[in-house]
Amino acid sequence: MATPSRKTSTPSTLPSKRALPRDPSSEVPSKRKSSAPPAPLPLQSSRPFVEGSIVRIVMENFLTYDICEVSPGPHLNMIIGANGTGKSSIVCAICLGLAGKPAFMGRADKVGFFVKRGCSKGMVEIELFRTSGNLVITREIDVAKNQSSWFINKKSTTQKVVEEQVAALNIQVGNLCQFLPQDKVGEFAKLSKIELLEATEKSIGPPEMHRYHCELKNFREKEKQLETSCKEKTEYLEKMIQRNERYKQDVERFYERKRHLDLIEMLEAKRPWVEYENVRQEYEEVKLARDRVKEEVRKLKEGQIPMTRRIEEIERQRSVLGARIKEKATDIKETSQKCKQKQDIIERKDKQIEELQQALTVKQNEEHDRQRRISNTRKMIEDLQNELKTAENCENLQPHIDAITNDLRRVQDEKALCEGEVIDKRGEKESLEKERKSVGDNIVRFDNLMNQKEDKLRQRYRDTYDAVLWLRNNRDKFKQRVYEPIMLTINMKDNKNAKYIENHISSNDLRAFVFESQEDMEVFLKEIRDNKKLRVNAVIAPKSSYADKAPSRSLNELKQYGFFSYLRELFDAPDPVMSFLCCHYHIHEVPVGTERTRERIERVIQETRLKQIYTAEEKYVVKTSIYSNKVISSNTSLKVAQFLTVTVDLEQRRHLEEQLKEINRKLQAVEAGLIALYERNKHLEHKDNELRQKKKELLERKTKKRQLEQKISSKLGSLKLMEQDVCNLEEEERKASTKIREINVQKAKLVTELTNFVKICTSLHIQKVDLILQNTTVISEKNKLQSDYMAASSQLRLTEQHFIKLDESRQRLLQKCKELMKRARQVCNLGAEQTVPQEYQTAFQDLPNTLDEIDALLTEERSRASCFTGLNPTVVQEYTKREEEIEQLTEELKIKKVELEKYRESISQVKERWLNPLKELVEKINEKFSNFFSSMQCAGEVDLHTENEEDYDKYGIRIRVKFRSSTQLHELTPHHQSGGERSVSTMLYLMALQELNRCPFRVVDEINQGMDPINERRVFEMVVNTACKENTSQYFFITPKLLQNLPYSDKMTVLFVYNGPHMLEPNRWNLKAFQRRRRRITFTQPSQ
Repeated sequence: MATPSRKTSTPSTLPSKRALPRDPSSEVPSKRKSSAPPAPLPLQSSRPFVEGSIVRIVMENFLTYDICEVSPGPHLNMIIGANGTGKSSIVCAICLGLAGKPAFMGRADKVGFFVKRGCSKGMVEIELFRTSGNLVITREIDVAKNQSSWFINKKSTTQKVVEEQVAALNIQVGNLCQFLPQDKVGEFAKLSKIELLEATEKSIGPPEMHRYHCELKNFREKEKQLETSCKEKTEYLEKMIQRNERYKQDVERFYERKRHLDLIEMLEAKRPWVEYENVRQEYEEVKLARDRVKEEVRKLKEGQIPMTRRIEEIERQRSVLGARIKEKATDIKETSQKCKQKQDIIERKDKQIEELQQALTVKQNEEHDRQRRISNTRKMIEDLQNELKTAENCENLQPHIDAITNDLRRVQDEKALCEGEVIDKRGEKESLEKERKSVGDNIVRFDNLMNQKEDKLRQRYRDTYDAVLWLRNNRDKFKQRVYEPIMLTINMKDNKNAKYIENHISSNDLRAFVFESQEDMEVFLKEIRDNKKLRVNAVIAPKSSYADKAPSRSLNELKQYGFFSYLRELFDAPDPVMSFLCCHYHIHEVPVGTERTRERIERVIQETRLKQIYTAEEKYVVKTSIYSNKVISSNTSLKVAQFLTVTVDLEQRRHLEEQLKEINRKLQAVEAGLIALYERNKHLEHKDNELRQKKKELLERKTKKRQLEQKISSKLGSLKLMEQDVCNLEEEERKASTKIREINVQKAKLVTELTNFVKICTSLHIQKVDLILQNTTVISEKNKLQSDYMAASSQLRLTEQHFIKLDESRQRLLQKCKELMKRARQVCNLGAEQTVPQEYQTAFQDLPNTLDEIDALLTEERSRASCFTGLNPTVVQEYTKREEEIEQLTEELKIKKVELEKYRESISQVKERWLNPLKELVEKINEKFSNFFSSMQCAGEVDLHTENEEDYDKYGIRIRVKFRSSTQLHELTPHHQSGGERSVSTMLYLMALQELNRCPFRVVDEINQGMDPINERRVFEMVVNTACKENTSQYFFITPKLLQNLPYSDKMTVLFVYNGPHMLEPNRWNLKAFQRRRRRITFTQPSQ
């Protein structure tokens, strides 16, 4: 029974909701009559509750309730009321009052949202039956902090303590097998087999069953880990043994290599001693040779003294002869200079004679040239005079020249006029080309905007984009016009309004093609969907146009609420597209408002009665309840526009295309005019050239006589000057001969003087040669002595050098002996005064005694040692260490295997304690579930399903059902069965758990909504029969409606939930007074 309350606070848009008891005069006599206020404790004596059952529910400022108290019965409790009256609020109170999570209800994720709007705090109190004393759990909710305060039996406590108390009574509000709220009904069918098994174990299994299952899963996981560990260790052990077997050979090779290295070490130790002995012997030999060479140097120095004295005497004789030779050379030089002076004077005289002869020759050539030029000039004058006689009379040429000049001036005027027209045409052409470019750029800009819309379509809906390309190439296949997807044909007048259109029209229709005939659409879909396998949408425009249909209310009436337009006026579209949108989306009836509209939205909803409204950022959908005739509104935030933000004015683009065609036509006309002007200008140019040539010829004929007269006058002047320039050649020849004779006399005198100087110079040369011969004899003797001295000096120098080398070699060998001795001692680790140990001496005796033999043996041993590649001193250490690891790993593997056997024994024991009871439990559920389905002429079974018996985490409960005789059993899934079939299957499974259930109560909220009347009646009968048996747990069945003439039981408790503005206050609600009044009315009726 529920005790209602009426709101005493400021009224809001939501009416008060409260639960009312059933009227005793109801048509269903079997319903339990309730009294108010409820008293749960007296009911316990007559109707015993199961441990943990709900005795009382109190709600204060919770969801739709101000204050409400509900007292359910111990068996089946039916909570009935219209949609929106507050039935599910009782379910929410049970869940939250028993420490359930808000998110489990599927309504809100914060507990503060469950407090009634306008209140700062809310409260839920649940009283649970316990034989030791009832348990009262109170939860106070603070909206501001979104926190809860907990109380047990009016004493403050924590949520953890409440959860422990609830769990101790086996209450699981998070288990769908026990607690199935309205928003989770559909999720029951979505439970996997594993999840269903877990929920069933927790709900009806013994307390240890789920624990055993968890232990089995943990044991199995550890078993897998141990198996993996044993396998890995075994494989690793085998690899270690194999590796050590491989390394055993390496160890043997290591020791063999060590023997070679020890021999190399001993050879390298003896080699410095052998090398030292060899160098010491070489030092003694060099020292003896150095002493012999030193004596030889002394003897050579004594033999050079006499030779040095003779060389000095000869050098003095040579100096005297050299001085006399220099004196003779000076005299010869002076005489030779005088001879040279005379020769120069003679050469100058010869040159003067030559110059006189050349000057005479030049004058002779000039005279001959003058005579020739005179002859040529006379002949040219004669020719010019003859040409002058034959020249025409030029007095009648001037009229012709004037006429040609006039024609030429006229042609030039026409030519200038033509060129002016060409310039005008060119300017007009350039202007048109600029205009064409501007219009073309605008068209390209429109095409780019269209391409942007197509790119968005291609990126989001590639199949639709491919279909658009196909349509553009195949329009001839359709009888009537086919329109591309609506998102391409719509053109927004203002981009900022695109969000309204995209939020109003579904994305499926935005990318749909629009057809005017059914036949065209079938052709299109057959080609695109069937042949090309593309996923596209298509719609048909209405036969009668809705595009211009007037709205039911004028916009002027709505402007007072902030509305500025209907959706239809926000964009342009082809008439069939607009007609489709008006018909199916009523865009001519949906107004668009501003922020002002949102601020007064409640008034707008109440006064306008509009079904859909858009504000600046929200969409409101208004509906009227079929039960209470109340207006219910919902609002959603507008999504950001994605496709229609690009605006393309198709009418302006069409106007630009027509403008471009007109410009092209004008350009063709201008170009044709230019060609004609070019031809005319070419003709005038040709005519101008002809007239100029004629005028030039006439002017040349007119000026030819004057030119001839000027040439004749000029030639006569030149001839007169040439005749006056006369030269006397005989006089010039006589003068030249006289000058040449005088020069020859002077030349003969100079030759006599030159001969005397030559004789003197010859005598001086003879004297000089005699002195040179004497000097040569002395030099020869000196050279011989110097050669002998140099030979002796060379021998002395070589001997000294030999001595120096031998001495340096002696010192070097001595130093080398010291270094070798030092190195030999270092190799043997000996001090300065220590002798070679006996062990080295004994070892050295067995080794070669020469460096060549030692080096050869060293090379051989090093080659042998180098053959042992890839070895290092750590090989033996690793081998030994690995042997120890193998031994340790073998021991660990034994321990792991023993531990694995223990786990397997534990698994076997726990599995026997878990699996057998589980199979029995599933078999009982299957028996009851199958019986329930058989009674409905259907089939259903429940079994324990697993793919691998050892995978305990994969065990699950499989539900298979069959609602028609012609079909096979199918597993219950969210997709295979219908909503009603899933509801029936879920309800029957929960009923199969009812008698087996350990839980104190079960809640099922509106599970019969999707059932057909036949199944709903059958399921209701089963619920009544099952939930009203003795010793069954408490059952809450919430439903908004019931069929007529259903069977009821005396053990049922029916709770009616009513709401409305005329309900009584809680303090005025007295069920006993109502019953007395009813009885008085009944008693007084017969007397009347």
